[in-house]
Amino acid sequence: MSEKPPIHINLPLSDEDVTGLHTVDFVLLSGTVVTARDAAHKWLVDTFIRKTTPPSSEDARVEKELASAFKGGGIYHCGPVVTRQADGSYRFLAAGPTTSMREEPYQAEIIHHYGVKAIIGKGGMGERTLQACQEAPALYLHATGGAAVLLAACVKEVRAVYKTEFGLPEAIWLIRVQDMPLVVSMDAHGNSLHEAIRQSSQTRLFD
Repeated sequence: MSEKPPIHINLPLSDEDVTGLHTVDFVLLSGTVVTARDAAHKWLVDTFIRKTTPPSSEDARVEKELASAFKGGGIYHCGPVVTRQADGSYRFLAAGPTTSMREEPYQAEIIHHYGVKAIIGKGGMGERTLQACQEAPALYLHATGGAAVLLAACVKEVRAVYKTEFGLPEAIWLIRVQDMPLVVSMDAHGNSLHEAIRQSSQTRLFD
């Protein structure tokens, strides 16, 4: 990890914000983030990008609200543990990252279609997403696995929840985060820390 002090970044991000960051930069992210896992990615792509499934009127309403948050914003691959409080609001108890490669079939299309600038998860993603990060431009930000409670403490507000019929972990949560600690591990310049480590590991293994 970089020994430089953390870089504070705020959503929504501009192209200049994105291209100014590089792999191994340690960032503290603040702003509105949308959580989305397998069901949400498939729903967005099938219904609104590839248009193989017609949307209901409620789907169209939800997608319109999400599109505003996606523009310049961030998607967090996360299935949170939540509690509902006495006033009906939700609070995140745990917010660990999901393995991001599960969303590789969909991520590039979502980045391009909605103008997403930051993808947050763990484990990195593949060539299609890396190429989309160069073209959009966008970033992949690695969140530390096993730090679910720490990451939940960065969630200062649950602003909305959508598609609860997917189940609460797969639902789409609109949250406000403050100073979420992340590492740039795929940048807009074609660099992937995950791929670099994989290649280095193979070299050492076969030396």
